[in-house]
Amino acid sequence: MTTAQRRGLLPQERDDHYMRLKDAHVVATKTLLEVRENIRVAVEAQAMICIYGATGHGKSLAVNASLRELAPALTRRIRFQARPTTRGLRYELFHALELPGRPPPQPIEFDRVLRAALDEPKVLVCDEAQWLSKHCFEYLRYLWDDSDTGLTIIFTGGNGCFETLQSEPMLESRVYTWQEIPRMPLAEVQTVVPAFHPLWADADPALIAVCDQEAAHGNFRAWAKITHQLLGGLAATGRTRVDEDLLRWAYSKLLAGGHDADLHQSATPHRGPGPAR
Repeated sequence: MTTAQRRGLLPQERDDHYMRLKDAHVVATKTLLEVRENIRVAVEAQAMICIYGATGHGKSLAVNASLRELAPALTRRIRFQARPTTRGLRYELFHALELPGRPPPQPIEFDRVLRAALDEPKVLVCDEAQWLSKHCFEYLRYLWDDSDTGLTIIFTGGNGCFETLQSEPMLESRVYTWQEIPRMPLAEVQTVVPAFHPLWADADPALIAVCDQEAAHGNFRAWAKITHQLLGGLAATGRTRVDEDLLRWAYSKLLAGGHDADLHQSATPHRGPGPAR
């Protein structure tokens, strides 16, 4: 299936992890299980919910993984990188719903077509919802309020999403569940990371703790970045296990203001990985 054909559909599982990290697994964390339960209830009730949190905490992964299990055929996704007009929102919905023909030129006719397409149950994921304008929120509320539609709406977003939706009283009052996605606490990191990727399966828990405290900070995307860097470092040095020198080299490449240690020459024991051992 081409990219154009997948527009509006759930991404493929290989896209769940940052940079399509090879051999990475979706781990049933406490947060993911809570997301799945909240989405299950929302789909059954045809409700609005909001799932939000800082960048890299795993919102999209949790939502996509849950919907693949709960409602893959019903789900359609829209996403914006800048504030759309209501007209732009109508066009995104038209394409996400895979409607035939050309979009109607007049708003009244356009609305009729969209409402008719939503007379059967659909789950609409509005990603990066903080970019939606007041008029777009009002339009989504208009579609959801229509008694003839069977629409579930899942708003997701990063910084500013909660505040943006809370600032719209007519919408906020209709949101059934709010769920914030936090960073993983260290105790959970030490359980989740070894299951997340084979690289960490036999790693010293103390080494995982050092990495989380100094670089990853409970952020799933940061763990994926570090793992990706380490796989390259292992291949370059011929090592088979992660040690502290290799670890510090990997995340020094990711930290703003960090020093990029030499992969093959290490002046001190903890500045970068030495020769293969």
